[in-house]
Parts: sequence; C-alpha cells; structure tokens
Amino acid sequence: MVYQIKLRKKGVIILPKDVREKLGIRENDILLGEMKGGELVLRPLKPKIVRVDPKMVEEILKEEGEAERRKEEEIFNDS
Repeated sequence: MVYQIKLRKKGVIILPKDVREKLGIRENDILLGEMKGGELVLRPLKPKIVRVDPKMVEEILKEEGEAERRKEEEIFNDS
C-alpha cells in the first residue's frame, strides 16, 4: 500500500495510525532510516532480548576481578 505523507516544519512527518499499528510502533519508539537509491526506507528498531544466566555473569565478573588483581600484583612487584 502507498501512503501520502506530508513533510511538516523542521522535517516532521506523521505516520498514519494504521501504519504505526501494523509496525507495532508507538510514540518515542526509534526508527532506523536508510537511503536506498532515491528512497528513504524506515523500519522500527526492535532490540533483541537476550536471556543471560545471572550465575554465569557473576562467575565472569569474578574471573575478571581476579585477573585484574593479578595484573596489579605484577605491576607493583616489578617496581
């Protein structure tokens, strides 16, 4: 379907309600714009939700903390 959209002051465009509903976008959502030839293509930014095991994060942080302490010991022992 083709929509006629008017460009307003300061480059503001208003997407028709049915377009927003079909795309699942609301006020303050972010759209990505891409120039393709002489066209502007807009698409909603839909961040991926990643499930992370809190125990794994805790273990990684613990390992990183230990690595940092070892580096500090090396720096201070070499002085």
